[in-house]
Amino acid sequence: MLFRKAILYQIAKGDVTLAFRRWTRPTVKAGGSLRTAAGILSIDAIETTEAEDISIEDARRAGFPTREALLAELDGRPDGTLYRIAFHRAGDDPRLSLRDDATLAKSDWAMIAARLARFDEAAGQIWAEATLRLIASRDGITAAEIAEQVGMDKLKLKPRIRKLKELGLTESLTVGYRLSPRGRSFLSQV
Repeated sequence: MLFRKAILYQIAKGDVTLAFRRWTRPTVKAGGSLRTAAGILSIDAIETTEAEDISIEDARRAGFPTREALLAELDGRPDGTLYRIAFHRAGDDPRLSLRDDATLAKSDWAMIAARLARFDEAAGQIWAEATLRLIASRDGITAAEIAEQVGMDKLKLKPRIRKLKELGLTESLTVGYRLSPRGRSFLSQV
């Protein structure tokens, strides 16, 4: 479930606690969580609804100035079932503090190295460290540029880069990626 930047800001402030989406099948479930740029969201409830049941207060809680503005947004995606998703911000994204932690104990370094080796093994090709080195070479390097250099399809590479992000080694920029302090620390010990 994606949110626009303005909505993410309102979620971080605690002003937005609802979302409405048209889906062929839901991408979140009640009791689950969702990691966003505004932090971790805890999904409190998800239920089907009808556009005529959306109130002015619902629109405001979803970050829209009017009910009409929300409905216009929903009309841009007319296919699928309309869902009302209630959530609350449960805390900061743990990857933020992880990626800033550049102090790697030997056991941390060994854990990361072992994970990268498993990533390579699962992919049937060596890509993880090479990708980290390419990201280290220039802030803002794109997935397309990296994919070309490591000999991999961009659409296959992007979820793999997210695995590196999960380890706190990379950061996504508006365009491209950069190595985090943790990633730089790891590479300096390779």
